[in-house]
Amino acid sequence: MRLLLTRTLRDLADTQALARELLPLLPHGARVVLEGPLGAGKTTLARFLAEALGFRGRVTSPTYTLVHTYPTLEGPVVHADLYRLKDPTAFLPELLAAQEESRLLLVEWGDPKALEADFLLRLIPEGGVRRAELWQLHPRQEQSV
Repeated sequence: MRLLLTRTLRDLADTQALARELLPLLPHGARVVLEGPLGAGKTTLARFLAEALGFRGRVTSPTYTLVHTYPTLEGPVVHADLYRLKDPTAFLPELLAAQEESRLLLVEWGDPKALEADFLLRLIPEGGVRRAELWQLHPRQEQSV
């Protein structure tokens, strides 16, 4: 695991700026697990990532539908939430099928190892702010950053 970036998020503008900064670090088809407690801003970050790629619709939590797909000019952003699943690995084939041809796969409440995720994005509340950390899970896979 290699830490690629850490940022302090004080408000929505910081989260939106983080999304724009993350995109060049996340290659086409990247699997990203979004980790953090309830209310940490995982869905908000997914919204800003989709918007930064050109999506202009409404981005909502896929807690009850499990997966939302947002079309962008660079390919779909697939946003999943595995919170309600007792065995998230049973949903893996459907999730990977939804990921085909996607620009990004963003998974809330996923196990990075079981999903064979490329990146882990942690949102950590610290008092009145949040710390964001982007971890590359397979450093041997070189990227241009």
